[in-house]
Amino acid sequence: MTSLAAELLDWYDRHARALPWRVGPRERARGTRPDPYRVWLSEIMLQQTTVQAVKPYFDAFTARWPDVSALANEDEAEVMKAWAGLGYYSRARNLKACAEAVARDHDGRFPDTEEALRALPGIGPYTAAAIAAIAFDRPAAVVDGNVERVMTRLRAMETPLPDAKPQIREETTALVPTHRPGDFAQAMMDLGATICSPRKPACALCPWITPCAGRAAGIAETLPRKAPKKAKPTRHGMAFVVERADGAVLLRRRPPKGLLGGMSEPPVSAWGEGVAKDDLAAVPSELDAMGLDWRRVSADVRHTFTHFHLELAVWHARAPLEAEAPDGCWWSGANALSGEALPTVMRKAVEAGTRR
Repeated sequence: MTSLAAELLDWYDRHARALPWRVGPRERARGTRPDPYRVWLSEIMLQQTTVQAVKPYFDAFTARWPDVSALANEDEAEVMKAWAGLGYYSRARNLKACAEAVARDHDGRFPDTEEALRALPGIGPYTAAAIAAIAFDRPAAVVDGNVERVMTRLRAMETPLPDAKPQIREETTALVPTHRPGDFAQAMMDLGATICSPRKPACALCPWITPCAGRAAGIAETLPRKAPKKAKPTRHGMAFVVERADGAVLLRRRPPKGLLGGMSEPPVSAWGEGVAKDDLAAVPSELDAMGLDWRRVSADVRHTFTHFHLELAVWHARAPLEAEAPDGCWWSGANALSGEALPTVMRKAVEAGTRR
């Protein structure tokens, strides 16, 4: 084991974060092994999402589906409902597919190698390395955003991301110990999350203060360097919120593939950079026969996705109590709306359309 790895593990033994999916260093030393299911679930949820946002979802998922077989046997619509609000919804679809594959092809047990893990739905190189290291103590290089920041500062790498990624992985791999690689992976994450922060890193508290080349050069806070981001385009669209006399709202399900696939929504128009927001010719065909009187809500709904901004004009109409839901739609009662698989942008649209 290198001295750097030993120093980091010593720091981790004293300062490891307590996280609901983690087996801490003291518990590991007493022989408690991490549950691969909980490690996998947390790593999928943590993709592009903060620890604080993930905690309540993780607790809810593990309470409802305590193991991978329970999740595999659940209806996909229920999983999507439980995921609503966490974002990046392809993760939820892959989560269900992966659980089914583990239950069907691996007797309910996650494989313990990076190669076998990468063959499962929704598990890429990073997630495979994280599960292999944390759950099975395989010596794998686990490189997330926190680790990228730590390594570029430790080695004073001035090559901008993403071009620096191969060097970061090479340098990280060289540090991974054969003893306690899972703890080492989590220690690297904790160091980046708590000490080596993006702004004003707490260098005085860092176990690597002496060997950190970025600190010695006075450039630590400027690292990692990043290539300029392309400006995001803004797309427009229309959301049509139909409210029945008893407060129920008309919903439909989005196609299973693509953005927000399989989630619920009020009927919407197509989205695009040239789409008009006041053209009622864009009313979805399933609403035509309802004979509704539309009014535009004053405030548009705005939401930002990874690659574009979206502005939705919200239109509202009232329907009589006896109105039947068109094919492919259903009425969701006021008490049921909170449990629907509505992504954040669609929940915003419903709230805007039904606000008094």
